[in-house]
Amino acid sequence: MTRQWIALRSGTDAKAIGAPDRDIQSFDCIKTYAREGRLPWRKLSLRKTLRLVSDISEIPVDSAAAASRDEPQYDDQVVNFASFSKSLYDRFREDIATASTTGLRDARADESAFRLLSSGQKAFSIAFALVAALTFFLWPLAAIIGLNIFTTIYFLSAIIFRIYLFALTRHETIGDRAYPDLCGHDLPVITILLPLYRDADALPSLAQSIDRLDYPQSKKDVKLLLEADDLDAIAEVKRLGLHERYDVIIVPDIAPKTKPKACNFGLYLARGELIVIYDAEDQPERDQLRKAAAAFQHADETLACVQARLNYYNHDDNWLTRLFTLEYSLWFDWLLPSLQHIHAPIPLGGTSNFFRCDILEKLGGWDPFNVTEDADLGLRIAKHGFRVELLDSTTFEEANCRLDNWIRQRSRWMKGYLQTWLVHMRRPGQFLAATGWRGFLAVQLFVAGNFFSALINPIMWALSLIWLIGGPGLARQLFPDPLLYINLAALTLGNGFFIAMMVLAPLKRGRRELCIYGLTTPVYWLLTSLAAYKSVWQALTRLHYWEKTNHMISDAARRKRQDALAEHF
Repeated sequence: MTRQWIALRSGTDAKAIGAPDRDIQSFDCIKTYAREGRLPWRKLSLRKTLRLVSDISEIPVDSAAAASRDEPQYDDQVVNFASFSKSLYDRFREDIATASTTGLRDARADESAFRLLSSGQKAFSIAFALVAALTFFLWPLAAIIGLNIFTTIYFLSAIIFRIYLFALTRHETIGDRAYPDLCGHDLPVITILLPLYRDADALPSLAQSIDRLDYPQSKKDVKLLLEADDLDAIAEVKRLGLHERYDVIIVPDIAPKTKPKACNFGLYLARGELIVIYDAEDQPERDQLRKAAAAFQHADETLACVQARLNYYNHDDNWLTRLFTLEYSLWFDWLLPSLQHIHAPIPLGGTSNFFRCDILEKLGGWDPFNVTEDADLGLRIAKHGFRVELLDSTTFEEANCRLDNWIRQRSRWMKGYLQTWLVHMRRPGQFLAATGWRGFLAVQLFVAGNFFSALINPIMWALSLIWLIGGPGLARQLFPDPLLYINLAALTLGNGFFIAMMVLAPLKRGRRELCIYGLTTPVYWLLTSLAAYKSVWQALTRLHYWEKTNHMISDAARRKRQDALAEHF
């Protein structure tokens, strides 16, 4: 049986065709409708159906099937893509909203952060709290010593693991991998999801960045995901004419109001073989889509995601942006590549991660109740036997240049890391079996360590202050000499190594002028600890609340907006 692919163009508007027969349309087939650009519309006779066909679709024509009396016959009506997309959206909007919100929770409750603790975790927590309280009541000094021994060992282990990861990448460079270029007909369609909320000011520079991507226009399926109550962004899209160039999807105003819920909405309407997310302020390198497409084409079927590196274009704004840049340089240029090297789970960044759509759908999409849906999905990928690779391409973002904005963003990240760790430790044996001891320990020391180390660090500083202010005598009343010295060593060596790693972090990008700022890392970690303690409070009081990070607040971002308006609009 042979197939011929015919490209259709010059479609009309679906409004003139009339209302659909809803009983011949199935939500179970929505992803097929979106991907193939074909939607059954109305029964014309017992064996013949009117079908909407998008003007950018490629339609398989099978003459044998068409002539067969056993096959349904279609009368295809070509409509423009915008009309097709709107028809699909209008028909299934309520179904998509429900599935985007509750799909993962209903199908795999143990993998959803809808609850902070599972029933088993609640029982364990209660039992542990009772035993701890009884121990503190009966043997207070021994309890304090035991707790301190545990936290010190954990803190040191997390430090040693990061030093190990840092050492693994000392000979690697940013551009150490090359992918062969693909011809236009070999390139897959890539759906680009652009979830925005209260980011109207970012639209000009974001659109400019997306349009500059070196990829065939017909192969880019760009979807602007806007919240229904974000009237400013909706108005700005119309003012700039972006609704004529991109597929604009209005996400219904239902809880939880989170980025992963919006991304799930886009996933149901995606027509790409691959799917990527960009944030409002993102500036990806021009060849990033081509590199990602080539990486997937030359990989085996276990590759679920490639993650581009992230860094900042306004790194020299102030002290906070410089430290933020050092941290991201350490994270994406040193530590994550090492996790890939040892085949450990990789917590994804929130942007510039490319997924194979079929695998993403098998995994249930993003968890709308997890406020670091990216890190969670990275662990879920590993848990189900797939893998992530780092892509040698960078997306530049706007670094937070205001402390209050930074604290909001960081406390959300910390709360999400706590959610992610608790979700994947509901069945620790299952996770261990899937990832092995190396992957399991990496999650305990890297993912959980990111959160718990931030909680422990100020406690160890406080112990040091007790020793400095009150003298060894006061400290010895609480801790024996060996334990006190171990605490002090963990604090000084731990922070010393962190400082050294931050000092060296920007060297791979040639930003030597930032190295000196790594010496101020202890102040930055104390701010991180403040955000971590805030996240604990929010986990108990506002578990699914998404603290909004304000964008376009730096001078560099505002200049990019003005340049984009002058060039494109």
